[in-house]
Amino acid sequence: MKAALRSELQALIAAKAPCALVTDTNTGAQALVTDTVQGELDVAAHLPEIKRLMAANKSSTIEQTPLFVRVYSPNPRLVVVGAVHIAQSLIPLAQIAGFEVVVIDPRAAFLTAGKLAGATAIEEWPDDGMKFVKPDSRTAVVTLTHDPKLDDPALAAALRSDAFYIGALGSRKTHEKRLQRLRDDGFADADLSRIRGPVGLNINAISPAEIAVSILAQVIEVLRADAK
Repeated sequence: MKAALRSELQALIAAKAPCALVTDTNTGAQALVTDTVQGELDVAAHLPEIKRLMAANKSSTIEQTPLFVRVYSPNPRLVVVGAVHIAQSLIPLAQIAGFEVVVIDPRAAFLTAGKLAGATAIEEWPDDGMKFVKPDSRTAVVTLTHDPKLDDPALAAALRSDAFYIGALGSRKTHEKRLQRLRDDGFADADLSRIRGPVGLNINAISPAEIAVSILAQVIEVLRADAK
């Protein structure tokens, strides 16, 4: 591996950024794939398959080619907007399932009063907090506050990112109003279709803990569906 490519790969791994190193097993030529492609190997024709393997967190050869794809993916992340009661159940469940969890809430009292199970807490308004998080293809974003001043900026940031899952708590009526506000901000219906609302699988959940189970189940369902 050339020194420049090695240094970039090490930096990406240290930053926990999803990437893939593609090697031509016949020639030894290599390319490093993130949102862009670096290196001497031309992989343009195989980018869809490389991206699929990255989503699946699976290293493999590409059929009928000499290309081997070595995927480097961090644990999936769950970004929770709102340190509310549901978050207190959702966070430990997600951690057990292997997610790194980040909680964004500008209300210090909510962050300190809640049982956040060691999750990374960001005391910022979501539009600023999401700049720190920088959601990528291994990131799920869930808004839980019911407050448009908090939820809408987070959803807008998520829609502008590669987040694999975006969910928002609220009734169907609340969700329709939310979608209209985002339309007014310039988002198309194709963009808004990415938002799961009401959030979670329909398991007739009632309590905060049950709602948390339904949310995490849906997040995992989408994560694994994208990996097929």
